[in-house]
This record gives sequence, C-alpha cells and structure tokens, in this order.
Amino acid sequence: MFFLWPQYLWLLLALPLLPLAYLWLLRRRNRAALRYSSVGIVQAAARRNWRRHIPPLLIFLAFALLLLAAARPVGRVTLPWTRSLIMLAIDVSLSMRVTDVKPNRMVAAQEAAKSFLQDLPKNIEVGLVTFAGSSQVAQTATLDRELLVTAIDGFQMQMGTAVGNAIVVSLNELFPDHGLDVGEMTFGRNQKGGIRSKSLDAQAKPPPKEITPVAPGSYNSAAIILLSDGRRTTGVDTLEAAKLAADRGVRIYVVGLGTVDGEALTAEGMPMYLRLDEPTLKEVARMTGGEYHYAGTAEALRSVYANLGSTLQVQTRETEVAGLLSVLAALFALTGAILSMVWFGRVP
Repeated sequence: MFFLWPQYLWLLLALPLLPLAYLWLLRRRNRAALRYSSVGIVQAAARRNWRRHIPPLLIFLAFALLLLAAARPVGRVTLPWTRSLIMLAIDVSLSMRVTDVKPNRMVAAQEAAKSFLQDLPKNIEVGLVTFAGSSQVAQTATLDRELLVTAIDGFQMQMGTAVGNAIVVSLNELFPDHGLDVGEMTFGRNQKGGIRSKSLDAQAKPPPKEITPVAPGSYNSAAIILLSDGRRTTGVDTLEAAKLAADRGVRIYVVGLGTVDGEALTAEGMPMYLRLDEPTLKEVARMTGGEYHYAGTAEALRSVYANLGSTLQVQTRETEVAGLLSVLAALFALTGAILSMVWFGRVP
C-alpha cells in the first residue's frame, strides 16, 4: 500500500489528543459527582456503566479512518475491471462450413461463443466482429447478451479470409479516436478501395493518431479474442495489425480451428484446400502478450472459450481505497450516535 497524499499522514499525530480529552472530561464529571455522592457509589456506577465508553470509542475510530482516508491510500485489490470490454472476432469464411468439427465449424463456433457469453460476468461488455474477405462490426460493445446472441445466430459466410482486417476493426472499436482505417492501410491514403478520387469528407479525415507504444499486454481494460480456421488471403497483413495491438497494449487471444495441413471437405462434399496458419496465429498471440489455443473439436472449442472467460473476468489492480475508509468511518460514527441515543438518550 502507498499514499497519494502522504503529507496528510501527519494529521494522525493529533489522534492521541482525542482520548486525552475524553479522559479529562470523565475526571471532571466524576469530580462534580463526588460533591453529591460517596466515592463508593461513584466507583460502582462507573463499573456498571462500561457501555458509556463504546460510543466514544466508535467516534474515535471514525476520526482515525477519516484522517487515514485524507492521505488517499492505494492498495492492490482483486476486483472486476472498472470498464471491461472484450472484442470477439470470428471467422465467417466459406471454409467454416467444413464438418471436421461437428456438426460443422461454424455451428461449433457459434455454440461455443454463446456458451462463453453465458459464463462471462455480466459487467463485462462484449463487441462482435466478423471477417471473411472483409471485416465488419456485427454488434457494437454491449452488456446485452441477447443482442449478441442474435448477432451470432445471424452470421453470413463469405469468401476470403482477412485476419488483419478483423484485428484493425476490433482496435478501432476499442480506440475510436485513433483514426485506424482498414481501407487506407490496405490501399493507401490516396487510393482507398482502389479509387484515387475521394469525397471531400474522406479528404478532410485526419491521419491516424500517433501514439507512444506501451508494453504488450499492459492495457488491462480490454482484450481481443480471435477465432480463425485458415490463413490470410486478403486485406491488412496479419502481423502488421498485431503490431498495432501490441503497441496499444491490447492482448489478442487466438483460437485456431480446423486442419493444420492438407484438405478437408465442405458440407456439400466439394474439396477445398485448407491449412490453418498456426505459425502466424501463434506469433500474433506472442507479440501481444496473449495466448494461442488449438481447438480441433467442438468440445475443445467450448473449453477454450470457458477458460478465457475465467482468466478475463477479474484482475488485481492498484485501487484507491479512500472511499471505502470514508464509508467505514461513517458507519462507525452512525453506530456510535445510535448506541448513545438508545442507551443514554443523548448524542456523545
């Protein structure tokens, strides 16, 4: 523990004055009582009225906590994130129809994602990005699990696999003021979408924000979970996009699904060349301080999502506890006042 305003700790030196003042008042009261009663009666009454010391003790503890809170103590506390956000980026390319994961990769991924949402703490926001030949936000970050489930059930498969695009779009949701643009990263600022002429709005758009790189994995308020069953065929280079995430401290947890090498059959029985680009996906996880998991079956896929949920829900963080100390001080003071009113009919 440390203190943001340690100079206020000097106020604690005044605490001993309170019990001294209390003892002085007791002696003064006892001397006044001796004028009208014998010493034995006063001493017997003092022994019986031990409860009279409890309210002042509670008031003393309240003052001590308030003085400690004034120094703004900060401690390491395990708590849910103040604002937690997870971006789920899921591959919806045509290869997700393959049935090597039953009933097929897409259905297994959808069921695993919905199970993950069900087990995730309710205070964590989740956004959904889908990617194939292009990438788009299927659902902006929300706490509404029903909206997310509806978006997951509405996946439409497409051709191509733009893994890098998915990462950039996810980062753009996390940092909307950074000016990340998939089109400009793919085609260049003067040839977005292959068209040299641009609208006035596009021309007026500011360039991407320059940032100071931070340590990979140091951004503790958000993470990206990326699921893919293939390799990049178009769009932003995957490792270039991973570098953008690493520079911003965002971890990427990668789930590899599918065939590491060789061929597989689609649901219609048509052969399709499929190869999971494990080396690149593992490098994405390594660069960003995340983890790589291979999920070759529907059960393994669900377990991976479940494990991610358990590791992303809480963190040990440095948290200011002055507010908590102030609340405790108020409770002590209120309790002391109530006891004094109940027992003696007056406020201490």
